[in-house]
Amino acid sequence: MTIDRPELADFLRRRREQITPAEVGLSPGLRRRTPGLRRDEVARLAAMSTDYYTRLEQARGPHPSPQMLTSLGRALRLTRDENDHLFHLAGQTPPASVRRDKHVGPGLMHLLDRLDDTPAAILSDLGEVLVQNAMAVTLIGDASAFTGPMRNVVWRWFNDESLRERYPPEDWDHHARAHVADLRATAARRAGDPDVEDLVARLKAASGEFVALWDEHEVAVRVHDVKRIMHPEVGLIEIVCETLLTSPADQRLLVFFPKPGTDAREKLDLLRVIGTQQHA
Repeated sequence: MTIDRPELADFLRRRREQITPAEVGLSPGLRRRTPGLRRDEVARLAAMSTDYYTRLEQARGPHPSPQMLTSLGRALRLTRDENDHLFHLAGQTPPASVRRDKHVGPGLMHLLDRLDDTPAAILSDLGEVLVQNAMAVTLIGDASAFTGPMRNVVWRWFNDESLRERYPPEDWDHHARAHVADLRATAARRAGDPDVEDLVARLKAASGEFVALWDEHEVAVRVHDVKRIMHPEVGLIEIVCETLLTSPADQRLLVFFPKPGTDAREKLDLLRVIGTQQHA
């Protein structure tokens, strides 16, 4: 891919002119003769020299690196599609990392709001819990009580014994393998992404069990599973977990159904009452 300097210059200039100083936390000042941001302001926000950015806007700049393009995308508050466009104009392939965010879209939130009698949660593709409904909190615990790496279910599985206590010991190996195989698939799809590499590196440093399973190189996107959860209030619950993936596969909606032929429906109904009483 080759750089299209005139189109890149035009795109940068027009996006710069569309952003107000207030949008990026800057004072408008008294002598602002141009619309939007000044070149030096964009350069400062992107952590690059004003001369470097100016040459890009004048269609005489160098071939910007992916790191520079990522910084520019953030400075100019580009959308996902605009960020991809920026990379293409610069002759670069957009890395998957520019398509990741933790903002849950209105469509997923609408679905979650309608599942008031069914446990459900929205996770990132790396396993970070982004939001849960009340039934999920009652069934598997409140993830909002955790911060940092502890919001990630893969990290917690290998580093927090309290999470495993919710499952029968004979099921632990199955869940461990499923977590690692799913992470393997994500790591391949998002090869080179810093957040993926960081999570894998930290897991390897913290857990010998993770290292052993990672080295087996099993791969499987986790879209369907049967779980047995040991709940302190109602005992063992057998549920089916179905996963709905968003189109870029960066977020997933997990929905927990009662397993047919078990008493899971009655126990979930009881948990709904317990959760309502606790909330009240």
